[in-house]
Amino acid sequence: MKLLFKFNLVFLLVFALGLAATGYVSWTLLERNARDEIAQNARLLMDTALATRSYTASQVNPLLETQMKYTFLPQSVPAYSATEVFNDLRKKHSEYGYKEAVLNPTNPRNRAVDWETDVITRFRDSKDSTELIGDRETPSGRSFYVARPIRITNTACLRCHSTVDAAPKTMLDRYGPANGFGWVLNDVVGAQIISVPTEIPLTRAKQAFTVFMGSIAAVFVAIGVVLNLMLWALVIRPISHLSQFADRVSLGELEIPEYKRASGDEIGVLSRSIARMRTSMVHAMKMLET
Repeated sequence: MKLLFKFNLVFLLVFALGLAATGYVSWTLLERNARDEIAQNARLLMDTALATRSYTASQVNPLLETQMKYTFLPQSVPAYSATEVFNDLRKKHSEYGYKEAVLNPTNPRNRAVDWETDVITRFRDSKDSTELIGDRETPSGRSFYVARPIRITNTACLRCHSTVDAAPKTMLDRYGPANGFGWVLNDVVGAQIISVPTEIPLTRAKQAFTVFMGSIAAVFVAIGVVLNLMLWALVIRPISHLSQFADRVSLGELEIPEYKRASGDEIGVLSRSIARMRTSMVHAMKMLET
């Protein structure tokens, strides 16, 4: 087996193991970073929704109190405003979904479905929990979500959601008396949920992974080519010449030109040793002839 072949066999083995280890570590980090980036964007959007809710409750709602005596305006409801703002935002960022899922909502569109109910239940069971991050299966594929609890901390909310008698008549005329009541201060009634297809962070991770691994592979190939050239020029070629020279000497061709290598490396030392051995053989042969 040729020396160059052995070298390349070992190099390919090291290359394969290194590429596999690098691929595993880099994919794990890239996938986690992509998910963290999506989660951070979701938190930013959720904070935007909270700001919209706060603005509606503190500045819009007081301006509509007079009109609310004659007709119910959903624009005065913080959850409605936040949802409408997000729906408009989705025109440019359609990959994100937002819902204020509530167990017993006034507006039917906010009613929690099965998996959302499970999220709300987890918040109700764990009073200290402020955020949940997870994945779920959907008909269109796996989905990634970030959720925060909707906790009743403002007594103004109870004006519309405590009892039917306390609720504005205009709201009852619009939504009826069957839903959205019985809320209690400091109770978790729902969850803000922002979801995005898992394919989004995975696609970003795959793109970065492909570029990174392609670069690593190109670097390994370049290193392999350079090492092969160096090995051939510095080791294989001079050893081949030395081997041919020693072979001819062993066959009795003592008059062939001496192989000279002026370098001070191991191959240079070997070439000078073989030259001395040839000279000694020539002297020995002459002594035998006399």
